This record gives sequence, C-alpha cells and structure tokens, in this order.
Amino acid sequence: MVLLDVIEKKRDGLENSTEEIRAFVKAFVDGELQDAQVSAWMMAICCRGMSEREIADLTLTMMHSGDVIDLSDLPGIKVDKHSTGGVGDTTTLVVAPLVAACGGTVAKMSGRGLAHSGGTLDKLESVPGVCIERSMEDFKHIVRKTGVAVIGQSGDLVPADKKMYALRDVTGTVKSIPLIASSIMSKKLAAGADAIVLDVKTGNGAFMNTFEDSRKLAREMVKLGNNLGRKTVAVITDMNRPLGMAIGNGLEMKEAIEVLTGKVPLSDPLVRVCMILGSYMLKVSGIAETLDDAETKLTEALVSGRGYEKLRAMIEELGGDTSFTDEPEKLADAALCVPIYPEKEGYMGSIDARELGIAAAVLGAGRFKKDDVIDPAVGILMKKRCGDRVAPEEPFAVIYANDEDKLKAAEPMIKGAVVITDEKPEDLPLVYDVIE
Repeated sequence: MVLLDVIEKKRDGLENSTEEIRAFVKAFVDGELQDAQVSAWMMAICCRGMSEREIADLTLTMMHSGDVIDLSDLPGIKVDKHSTGGVGDTTTLVVAPLVAACGGTVAKMSGRGLAHSGGTLDKLESVPGVCIERSMEDFKHIVRKTGVAVIGQSGDLVPADKKMYALRDVTGTVKSIPLIASSIMSKKLAAGADAIVLDVKTGNGAFMNTFEDSRKLAREMVKLGNNLGRKTVAVITDMNRPLGMAIGNGLEMKEAIEVLTGKVPLSDPLVRVCMILGSYMLKVSGIAETLDDAETKLTEALVSGRGYEKLRAMIEELGGDTSFTDEPEKLADAALCVPIYPEKEGYMGSIDARELGIAAAVLGAGRFKKDDVIDPAVGILMKKRCGDRVAPEEPFAVIYANDEDKLKAAEPMIKGAVVITDEKPEDLPLVYDVIE
C-alpha cells in the first residue's frame, strides 16, 4: 500500500478503506510518516468529510493504538461524562461526586484546558497537593473507596490521538466533526466506561458555534458509542454565555464547592445543567428509571451534603489539602482584585463567553501553548448574568490577577465582551436537544 494514495483519495473526495485508515494511523504512531503528510490528510478530511464507516474505523484504530483499560473488576456500571469544552463549565466537579453519592461509579480520565476552554485537571490542581498522575492500581483503589475518581489520561492511552491533536491545534483542523468525534470517543472507549454522557456545547464560547454543527457532532458520537457497545447520550447545552459565574481554576473549584454545600440556589443555571447531566448519568447507570426519579436522588445528595463529602474524599485520596475545600475562599487568593463597572445603566444584553475565556487565559488561568504554566488563583468572577439589571455604581465582574501587565491586557477584553442594552434580552435555553 502506498500511503500517499490515502491522502490523494481523501483529497479527491473518495473514501479510505478500513485497511488504509489502519495502516496510515499505525505508520504515523510508529514515526514512519512526516507531520506534513498527516496534516495534509486531516485537512482533506476537514474539506471532504468522512463517511460513518470511515469515522468508526478511525475511532477504533485510534482507540487500539495504545492501552485499552479494563474496569470490569470495579463494581456497578462505570459511567463517564465528557464536555466538549466551554467557559465557566464546572459541571464535572459537581456532577461526578453527586452521582457517586447516589450510588454511581464514576471512573473518569480527564483533560487540561487549552486556549479559552478550561480543563477539569487544572481546576483540581488548584487545590494544593492534588496529584492527578496516578497508576491504574491507585485509580481503581480510589474508585472502590469513594465511588469517584478523576485523574489524568494515561501516557499509553490513545497515543494516535495525542499526536494527531498536536497537529490539529496548529493546522486549522480542530473544528472538523469527524476528527473531533473520533478524538473524543476513542479516548472515552479506551478508558473503559460502560456508559457515557456527553455535554456538547453550542454557541460563541464553544468549539461548535452553531446548533446544527453541535447536533451533527452529538449524533456522530452517540452513534459511535452505541454501535460499539457503550450506552451513550448527548445533551446539547448553551455556551453563548458562561455557564457558571466563575472563570478560572481556583475560582471554579470554589464555585463547585459552593454548589455542593448549598450556597448556590437550585434554580441557578450551573446547578440546573448539573442536575440534567447527572440525571442522565444515573439513568444510563440503571440507578434511576426516570429523569424525575434521578433528579430527586441528586437533589437529596446535594442538600444532605453527601455530594460534597464525596468531592472532599476524592481530593483527599488524590493528596489534596482538604483545608482548601473546607475554606474555599483560600482557592482564590490573588494579589489584585479589581472590580469592573458598566459604562451605563441598562441590562446585560449579551456576554461573549469565548472572549471572557481568552481574557481569563491572558490573566494566566489558561494556556495558549501546551507548556504554559497555569496560575490557579487568577480569573474572572462575574457578578451579573445576561438579563440582569446593571448600573455604573455596581460592578458586573471582578478580575483576580497576580500580574499588573496581564491585568491591563485583560481588562479591556472583559469590558468589550459585555453589551449593555436598554431592553431586557430574551432568555436563551439551557438545553437545546438530547440525542439518545
């Protein structure tokens, strides 16, 4: 087989065979292909697309390019939850312990943030002492003891995806639906989950900006999961505004703790989305027959404090200093706290979630390159949501910073991300669709 033919076939809009996809990916992992050749193939995929069969072949090939984890010795149905990335998206830190408190088994390998999208591992590491690099024996021990563990991805898990993603990030091929679907699902399938709930974001702060693209991606991933024996559900949620009020690692960990300790109303958008995602996790786990029953169980776990105890226990098992979960204000100990005021009276008409995410990254809460160092204390705390009344004497946000120059760079971005209107805007839905 001439591997150049694989590129040319896809360039010309033809399908690659199963054998061609397997050989091409294996050659890349083994170092037999140049980065330019793989970049050309991925750009051809972006422009020409892939059939369902091709996406399934690529997913399985990537899945089996490294270790495939066996969690069958852990009790119950192992359920995973994955977000396609957003701003102020603290759901994993709330949902995973709540599901565990209801009797679920959550064994999750998570990722770090890149550019405007926050990563769960970075949020966990805002607690001093937390170590997310764990052996499989440690991982399973924590799950058996607490019912929930969130750790970093194994070094040998889906190496094909790691190499391909590094190229996608610098070649303008990140937003390809076939490449996103195969990347996410190869990792989820290799990580050993029995059931998967996908939180597919849509809007200006998501990688998929339109509902149509988000639904295409959701359908593709659900088909992949179900066809490969994993019960899979996708919930398409809004990311035209930050989901939570906190944007930044320590701030988001603090907000998750506040949710789990009852300091955030059940009507809050972050809590509502957490309840919806958690309800589907309980349903696919067989713990609840209906979504109403699932939400009742989750609400009781939250109100009783059992969800918080699960989060605290997991952080303790990961080596974290639990005084920071007991006193979460310590997580946002930045040197500079600067309030941002609106220029006129009116309503928060719109919020550019992506711009706020980038501003938080400029402050040091995110990465523009994979080796950038995160500052866990910095970020943005919103004081107002879309539709709230604002006035010049009351701040709509507070910047947490440790560097004057970064503060000066981020401040105009934050002001520019918010549009103040005379009329109250129409409310946007939290959930657009569910794909089962």
